Amino acid sequence: MSFTTLIAVDDLKQLIERGEVMLFDCRFDLTAPDAGAAAYRDGHIAGARYLHLDADLSGPATGRNGRHPLPDPRDFAATMRAAGLRAGQQVVAYDDGGGPYAARLWWLLRWVGHAAVAVLDGGLQAWAAGGNNLEEGEPGAAVPGDFVARAQDAAATVDAAAVRANIDAPAFLVVDARTPERFRGDPNPMDPVAGHIPGAGNRFFKDNLDADGRFKSSDRLAGEWRAVLGRGEPSAAVMQCGSGVTACHNLLALEVAGLHGARLYPGSWSEWIADPERPVARG
Repeated sequence: MSFTTLIAVDDLKQLIERGEVMLFDCRFDLTAPDAGAAAYRDGHIAGARYLHLDADLSGPATGRNGRHPLPDPRDFAATMRAAGLRAGQQVVAYDDGGGPYAARLWWLLRWVGHAAVAVLDGGLQAWAAGGNNLEEGEPGAAVPGDFVARAQDAAATVDAAAVRANIDAPAFLVVDARTPERFRGDPNPMDPVAGHIPGAGNRFFKDNLDADGRFKSSDRLAGEWRAVLGRGEPSAAVMQCGSGVTACHNLLALEVAGLHGARLYPGSWSEWIADPERPVARG
């Protein structure tokens, strides 16, 4: 059995005991880019390797393609091979912020054809709450794996031109994963231009979670997301956020809910506002 959306702590423990999983720690802090790696060294799930959002899960930022552009699939595959990933191997990703950075890895692996990837439900907090120990320090050198990226799914994304055309001739619903405050245009240090893409809706990614930090049930998510989508199908929805990261959390929630086919606008708000000709809405 492979896990393709979420995995519970007890299920992860069984995979670890059987040696049937590749673990990745994806902790990150947008305001302190080195904090995740430092936290990893202080304590992580035994056997996990660390992936850095900027260095490993993103491509080079040019100032016009957003803060966290998608990596080149070949470079991403090389990173995963160097970490030891084998073709078809079960991957489990986790973080300590509700899952957005783990969801980025989940989305990237699916994008390049690796289906056996899941996010640890509840993250590191759920692991610790179960009385499980952590390992300190850096891991030894990995034995390189044989992972190879298949052709990325071009239908999984839309670009800025498609989003711009959609304003004048709506063909899909854009859903913004940022906080309601950032969406409506309150001043925020992350956004040099405040506001949102005209016509977009808002679903803060943490609304996918219960109070304990775990994802809501599939039925509950389905009901809430149906309200967001209205009469539209998931395939007529595009997820975005500040830089294409927390939008992956909404994409994961949709998959948990059984609502398949939504796409990602990778550049998201940080790319959108790099061109002053693109319109901005507030309120």
